Amino acid sequence: MKVSVKVPATTANLGPGFDCLGLALPIYNEITVEETVMPGSGIEINIIEDSETYDVLSIPKDENNIVYKAIELLYNFVGQTVSDIKITIKTNIPVTRGLGSSAAVIVGGLLAANKLLGSPADDAVLLSIASEVEGHPDNVTPAMFGGCCLASMEDDGSVIYTKMDWPSDWKLNILIPDYELDTKIARSILPEKITVADAAFNVRKCAMLVDAICRHDSELLKKSLKDKIHQPYRENLVKGFKELTELLNNKDDILGCVISGAGPAILVISVNDGFDKVKNDVKKIFDDKNVKCDIRTLNLENTGSVIL
Repeated sequence: MKVSVKVPATTANLGPGFDCLGLALPIYNEITVEETVMPGSGIEINIIEDSETYDVLSIPKDENNIVYKAIELLYNFVGQTVSDIKITIKTNIPVTRGLGSSAAVIVGGLLAANKLLGSPADDAVLLSIASEVEGHPDNVTPAMFGGCCLASMEDDGSVIYTKMDWPSDWKLNILIPDYELDTKIARSILPEKITVADAAFNVRKCAMLVDAICRHDSELLKKSLKDKIHQPYRENLVKGFKELTELLNNKDDILGCVISGAGPAILVISVNDGFDKVKNDVKKIFDDKNVKCDIRTLNLENTGSVIL
């Protein structure tokens, strides 16, 4: 028996919502888990790359693979050990770009393995395991449930989340550069401590951001997409980000520009086709940096993971 799951990409943080806010995007990975027929055959992990643009050679194909680690935790939860399994990852989500590629395969592997086991774990358990493996719930929550999600991992490992309505006229423009940025590096440069003033700033902006989304308030969203916890430290690692924010500041129909997850992808939120008016200027910024950039204008993916 085998089970396949289609899982969307995600963009997290949205500026001030560090480690708690995320959106699902209509770019997908497909993860298949099957119990192998031959006993003692061990673990087999295959990676099929949909696009030649993104390098997946660095993904582990043994017990160190995060999909296997997530599945192992699920088996432990139900009191079993992992049988001989084959994991196939068909990837179309760019790796190490800040688009939730790891969250997608973790969620896909868990949902597929849970189905193989007869669905002993509910969504709350699966989300808790996924967040434990990923380290935070901002990507795995929208990857599992779709939409725009606010999530918090509690001290006991459980995850509290809410799914908010995203205005249909707010388009998601994803700028995907041709270079990688390891998430560990992007996290290593963050300070261990921040000032009370910076913490208070982010609390205000994050509250404003959630309110803007819930009330579909474009003007408030423009004022809320600011951050002092992670972007000031990461912006030097994201080529063109400073120039982009300067270009897009106060542009009509552009609501904001933020680093997608840990980067280096960048999210620009626009009203309808407002991004088209600045697209050539955006391309020039990347050309001047000698960076090839895949630019996609997308709607929110609201369904989340689907068992095929």
